[in-house]
Amino acid sequence: MTTTKPANEVRAGTIKATRPLMRWRTVDLLTVAFLGVAFGVAYWGYGLIYNGPISALGLAFQPLFGLFVGFWFIAGVVGGLVIRRPGAAVACELIAATVSALFGNQWGVTTIVSGLAQGIGAELAFALFAYASFGPMVAVLSGALSVPLEWLYEIKTYFTDWTWAWQLAYLPFMVISGVVIAGLGGWLLTRALARAGALNPFPPGQEVLEQRAV
Repeated sequence: MTTTKPANEVRAGTIKATRPLMRWRTVDLLTVAFLGVAFGVAYWGYGLIYNGPISALGLAFQPLFGLFVGFWFIAGVVGGLVIRRPGAAVACELIAATVSALFGNQWGVTTIVSGLAQGIGAELAFALFAYASFGPMVAVLSGALSVPLEWLYEIKTYFTDWTWAWQLAYLPFMVISGVVIAGLGGWLLTRALARAGALNPFPPGQEVLEQRAV
């Protein structure tokens, strides 16, 4: 996935780091699939932690568990930040959710519904900026917007026995988790991968190469 093009060749290359990109290349399709699978495995592993040590906390005010759900939103954010093309965020999140479900978790196929709900929200943030801005604020917004549809799905599916006050309280805790873990964490992860040279064929990697060439 990495390239070793010299700086002058990179500057004259076909990928510009800042312009809106609409056409998908083969490498984009393969990479969004790879990212989705990788995050899907991570989601499955995090599910074991969530249902083990985290659930064992036994929080009396159960909406506080919303502070721990943001990790499940990170695939959409990172997919959008890396590929920077329409559909990347929702595709990456949906693939990750599907892989997690195939590995087996307590939520089964409903995980795929959650992945779609989260991915649509994450995608919306990039669409609002016409796929032309990919800074930390957009990443944070993507993490936050991953929440509303998922929150609505969860309170109608999993938490129907909660009072309306608990259901409402769950929303801001999910948003905080989405902002910090998926949004800020996803942006930092993308920057780290770009600086390590793992994203050279993609706009984040091109930006790093251009900065180093100055």
